[in-house]
Amino acid sequence: MPLNRRTLLGSAAVAGAGAALAAGGTAPAQAAGHGQGSAHGRPPKRYSFTVMGTTDLHGNVFNWDYFTDKEFDDAAHNDVGLAKISTLVDQIREEKGRHNTLLIDAGDTIQGTQLSYYYAKIDPITAKRGPVHPMAQAMNAIGYDAAALGNHEFNYGIPVLRKFEEQVRFPLLGANALDAKTLKPAFAPYVIKKLRTPHGREVRVAILGLTNPGIAIWDKANVQGKMTFPGLEEQAAKWVPKLRSMGADVVIVSAHSGSDGSSSYGDQLPYVENAAGLVAERVPGIDAILVGHAHAEIPERRVVNKETGKDVVLSEPLKWGQRLTLFDFALVWERGRWTVERVTSKVLNSNTVAEDKKITRLLSDEHRKVVAYVNQVIGTSTAAMSTTDAPWKDEPIIDLINHVQAETVKAALAGGAWAALPVLSQASCFSRTAGIPAGEVTIKDAAGLYPFENTLEARLMTGAQLLAYLEYSAKYYVRTAAGAAVDTSKLTNADGTPDYNYDVVSGLTYEIDIAKPAGSRIVDARFEGKPVDPAAKFVLAVNNYRASGGGNFPHVAGAQQLWSDSDEIRNTIIGWVKAKGTVDPSAFASVDWKLTRDGVPVF
Repeated sequence: MPLNRRTLLGSAAVAGAGAALAAGGTAPAQAAGHGQGSAHGRPPKRYSFTVMGTTDLHGNVFNWDYFTDKEFDDAAHNDVGLAKISTLVDQIREEKGRHNTLLIDAGDTIQGTQLSYYYAKIDPITAKRGPVHPMAQAMNAIGYDAAALGNHEFNYGIPVLRKFEEQVRFPLLGANALDAKTLKPAFAPYVIKKLRTPHGREVRVAILGLTNPGIAIWDKANVQGKMTFPGLEEQAAKWVPKLRSMGADVVIVSAHSGSDGSSSYGDQLPYVENAAGLVAERVPGIDAILVGHAHAEIPERRVVNKETGKDVVLSEPLKWGQRLTLFDFALVWERGRWTVERVTSKVLNSNTVAEDKKITRLLSDEHRKVVAYVNQVIGTSTAAMSTTDAPWKDEPIIDLINHVQAETVKAALAGGAWAALPVLSQASCFSRTAGIPAGEVTIKDAAGLYPFENTLEARLMTGAQLLAYLEYSAKYYVRTAAGAAVDTSKLTNADGTPDYNYDVVSGLTYEIDIAKPAGSRIVDARFEGKPVDPAAKFVLAVNNYRASGGGNFPHVAGAQQLWSDSDEIRNTIIGWVKAKGTVDPSAFASVDWKLTRDGVPVF
């Protein structure tokens, strides 16, 4: 899609050309108590307001799981969706006064559920006379003031994102999303909101949006040559002083970036993925940061800015609309300007309220369409399969993913220069609750195996590189001595490694000795019964997230790409089931890897 005027700067912000100033309304807040008297014996003027925040909504409007086709529930009985958030927002606006509140988001909005997938791919918002995206409808109805861009906003390509941008009635912010040719902002960097007070001069609240530099890797196919994504700290240091010079009394950053300083893509980019804490520490002039991306829950974290010595308050509400962050600001009028006296934050749990009927009614038709879509029968299965034990056992349901991927790559390479090479495949257990039932198989069953919009690639790897790849993956397990009791609830996710960053590879046989330290666990790796030749060449069927550096697995990102597909792996699986008609695990399932200790199987 050619970059148009919206692509370059939008109407809300340009460097040096001012901001979109949105008046907060006419209802004044009451003075927030009485501080020490002024020189004239009068109490100082005070004003308080609240900024509400969500993040990583990932297409959740209803408290519904489209992969199980029932109300969402988890072990902690969390609820999800904007309909729940809407109720909480209404309560806070009633309590604080609507015009003493703002509502912002920190990104990852239009990808993640079958609802968002349907309106990107099945009935796309980009079609002529296409529908309005359900997330746009819901967020407009709730009354968001701004949202930062998340990395998953780019999963469906720039045209879908631009259409979504047109459909929302608030700016999508991304100060570090730049046009690749001009290096000017491709989206509004910021917005300034005015809140009226009982004391004359309004409070000017600047909201700066920052997105994740990993977009350049994870969505390379969609953004290369079109947009570039410098680091959060660099762009915050550029924009915060500008916002202060423009008269901002309060500066809030909405950052689609976790707080702990880690990166999942190693040294492939010179930027930190989870940089919100570093921004708070190193960039003066920020009062609070709404944190996103990491899917963590941080009610309140205080980071001392090294230059000013002042606290910056960070908060991250849990994903999918499970929590709503509240930043409460207390201001005092001093020396002719508003000064932030105190900031606190907390999160509210959306499982404490009912869904807002104005949201569920608004989108009831869209919901029904998607439920009908995911319940389409596409085939049958001769046996039930489940991911429940897949994190520690070689299960047929993961073999199904690898079988489909390997078969697809073999067909794509047939007749070409690489056709004679053996094809291996990697897969992860994305959900521990996915399953294929015996009997009828629906779209939701197949799609539940692959909740991400990843596409398939073929990369050229050596035996030595594959062994290093497997060794890196095996760090997922907590070291467990031979003879010690094995508790599966404590066996996995060592050092915070998520399930989606544990890969199994089909086409080889190998053992993982969990009694050994990470880095020396792969035992007796064989191909066709013989020890893996370090110099041998293999084709690895791999998802684009992993191939582009996601998870920082060794060698794969730098490996030669032999083929790539534009369709989601999820659709490839659905298409395979449709074509076969019957899923028979006996045709593809085998135990190729197992956990051991000193040669003794754990299970």
